[in-house]
Amino acid sequence: MKSRPGGAALAPLRAGLPAGLPAGLLAGLLALLSAGPSDAAPMVPGHSVALSRSEVAKGADITVTGKGWRPGALLMLLVCGESNPELGVIGGTNSCANADGQAVTTDDKGSFSKVLVAAPPPKPCPCVVHVATVQGEQAVVDTELKITGHPEEPLPASGPGKLAVLTEPRLDGSGSLLTWFGAPPARTLVFTVGNLGSGPVKDPVFQLGTAHGVFAPQWEDRQWKGTIQAGQKAEIRLDFELSPGAHGDYQISLQYAKKLLATEPWGVDRPWGVTLFWILLCLVVPAAVFRIGMVVVDRLRPRVPRRSDQARHRGVRLPDVTVRLPKVRRTPAEGPPPAAPAPDPGAAPHGTTAALPWFTPDSAPSENHPNRP
Repeated sequence: MKSRPGGAALAPLRAGLPAGLPAGLLAGLLALLSAGPSDAAPMVPGHSVALSRSEVAKGADITVTGKGWRPGALLMLLVCGESNPELGVIGGTNSCANADGQAVTTDDKGSFSKVLVAAPPPKPCPCVVHVATVQGEQAVVDTELKITGHPEEPLPASGPGKLAVLTEPRLDGSGSLLTWFGAPPARTLVFTVGNLGSGPVKDPVFQLGTAHGVFAPQWEDRQWKGTIQAGQKAEIRLDFELSPGAHGDYQISLQYAKKLLATEPWGVDRPWGVTLFWILLCLVVPAAVFRIGMVVVDRLRPRVPRRSDQARHRGVRLPDVTVRLPKVRRTPAEGPPPAAPAPDPGAAPHGTTAALPWFTPDSAPSENHPNRP
């Protein structure tokens, strides 16, 4: 009978086991210890990228395949220079042929296959095919690629991953009147980093991410111009802004060399000026339309002449209207009653009324009247 591999090595262990152990427990321990590599649990596959050819000429087509990605994830494929799989893309996306990049969406199993043009990047080789997620959880895989005929230079002495944040980041800046009316909110992320490596770090490229609510951050490259010598520190100021009209709870993340360095919350106020503008617009526009409509109706309706105008044109004279005010009776002042006037000798006796003439002064007979007797 063929002995199981590892049986000789387990013989001293069997001899050293106490005799009082139950038979079932003893058998379980021996089976666990004598299990070979084939009995181990399978490893969960991670993000992987494979190229159809590892060396191509300039402008040639290569097929990029990947497995183990998130199903339905949107990926960006780029050919980048001055990078390698261990250090990543040192110069950020500025070292990549962005104009010839390709986008692909993974299938239900997290796999993809895409043809990519090996366009020469703006930086010299060593080169890689850079595959990164566009949205959602950040995932990056760099695969080495050699481009025939493209310049090749050694990588800088200092690579990424040597910087560390020494102080708590802060956001400098404030809103303005334009921000109150919907202009993009802008801030400056200020932090201090130290170079923990043995060589200088020149023009480091940071990744700045903005996340709104529960959504994943959107990353953008921010390059800082300068050199940080070994053992020294420097204050970094990175300017950024949000989209117009942005408001709510945001989280600003800082990343360098695929490592998350710091996060900073930011509460953006609502642009109330935009709301006020729309309220005034809803009030002013209908009022203006109504006024314009009334003017148009007044211009288009037929003219009806007034009564006074009609009478004037016909030559008819309107009767004069006399307004009589009531007489005000005065209250007699206190005192003795006024004396009675003296009687007129030619007046009529008391109690009688004087006779009035039967004619008025205007109708009195004239001396020259033809009908006078």
